[in-house]
Amino acid sequence: MFDKPLPVALRYALQVLSYGAFAAALGYFSTSPSYRLRGDNEAIVKLSFSHSAQLVKPCRERSDAELAKLAPNMRTRMDCSRERAVVSVELDMDGKGLYRISTPPTGLHKDGAATVYRRLEIPAGRHQFHARLADGPDGAFTHVHDATIDLAPGQVVIVDFLSGSGGFVFTHP
Repeated sequence: MFDKPLPVALRYALQVLSYGAFAAALGYFSTSPSYRLRGDNEAIVKLSFSHSAQLVKPCRERSDAELAKLAPNMRTRMDCSRERAVVSVELDMDGKGLYRISTPPTGLHKDGAATVYRRLEIPAGRHQFHARLADGPDGAFTHVHDATIDLAPGQVVIVDFLSGSGGFVFTHP
């Protein structure tokens, strides 16, 4: 059907036309259809932390008879269980429950940190937050923090737990 090759100028013109059509399609799909990450009046709460809870059982001191039964390299006076308690977290907003979870410790011997991550969309505006954490074997909430935050539309508040800094930290840049 095509016995003769196309002239060089025509080939270049078709190539430019093809590249132009591809660039136009790429340009269109880079802006359309429009994508909205969140609504006009929404803010985000991110609850994110890892925390090692207290030990389930307290350490106990071994007697001399118990130590004598152990191999010489195993003779430590204190006998401590490695297992940690379940971490329970509750986050309330404006008096209503926003998020509740009980997270077991990680690890083969249940001796690792419990990790919590949750992303929640909330309406923008002024909100009262109440955060509680239980990390002991009794399940009592020993870490409590209240915060009042004004959130603009699109703003993100990060709720972290830092045991060395006294507990919950609310960050809203």
